Amino acid sequence: MLRTLKTLMYLLTSIALLVSFETGAFAAKKSKTLKKTQKMGFVRCGVSQGLPGFSNADASGNWTGVDVDLCRAVAAATLGDSGKVKFFPLSAKERFTALTSGEIDVLSRNTTWTLSRDADIGLTFVGVNFYDGQGFMVRKSSGITSVNQFKAGVSACTNLGTTTELNMRDFFNSKGIKYEPVTFEKADEVVAAYDAGRCDTYTTDKSGLAAQRIKLSKPNDHIVFPETISKEPLGPVVRQGDAVWEDIVRWSLNVMIEAEEYGITSANADSMKSSENPAVKRLVGAEGELGAAFGLDNDWSLRIIKQVGNYGESYKRNIADTGILPDRGPNQLWTKGGILYVPPAR
Repeated sequence: MLRTLKTLMYLLTSIALLVSFETGAFAAKKSKTLKKTQKMGFVRCGVSQGLPGFSNADASGNWTGVDVDLCRAVAAATLGDSGKVKFFPLSAKERFTALTSGEIDVLSRNTTWTLSRDADIGLTFVGVNFYDGQGFMVRKSSGITSVNQFKAGVSACTNLGTTTELNMRDFFNSKGIKYEPVTFEKADEVVAAYDAGRCDTYTTDKSGLAAQRIKLSKPNDHIVFPETISKEPLGPVVRQGDAVWEDIVRWSLNVMIEAEEYGITSANADSMKSSENPAVKRLVGAEGELGAAFGLDNDWSLRIIKQVGNYGESYKRNIADTGILPDRGPNQLWTKGGILYVPPAR
């Protein structure tokens, strides 16, 4: 009897170890996107055609921005190197087709999360990396300082294929103001048209207005109105149908945000392995096996923090230090008066 019990315990232990070992491999097999990404050796990331602070390339083709950092985080988690990303500059009109057709695997391009986009076209939003809202910019010489001063016949520049186009229409119609839309596919075309005086106002997300204002020939000659006319939660998007890849992208963002909450930075991440806080130890891979569910090793989150930084570090170098939006506003942590809040990594 005793011998039988020992044999049974041995078998149960062996099965438990086997199941634990196979969990990661099973997750990887389930994710065709992860398997393909690891075979290619890079993450295919859709970004804007140039929006400072979010996704913008310099003269040498080096991409920076908070949206860029999200894709670098995914690369650090899945490939071990945040530099293993291929960026695809896309217009607002092109972006969803590029994702659904399989040209890219992550869309991280200042994209608003809406019901129709999330439910109708085979896409899944995995989180919010910037809370925004639509606004208007005008020339100071116009003499107006509020949306309430717009008159009939006002011309407004914006991008085709965006929620801003719909919001603009709804706003002017609700005010009973006849307006002239001046639309372009590419963001730089919109900026150039406004700068050249082809429209009275430029409307888009307020972060976009702050970023694009830098590109104008005389930035200080323009003001952004204080009013916000819509909610624009911006975040990364993936194709539907690959739940594991969806989780990898979602938790790559969540790790950056939660790391800031616990004070884990790119500089101190290694030293945090000896923290007495279990939540901190899980985030830096010193406790638990969180990576197994994704088919990743246990240092996936540590690599994100060390190579890309936490959310606060990303915001500071890309948006605050560049003078675009020094005040984080709603994009501050929930513990500091903002609404940035993610589920716990446990």
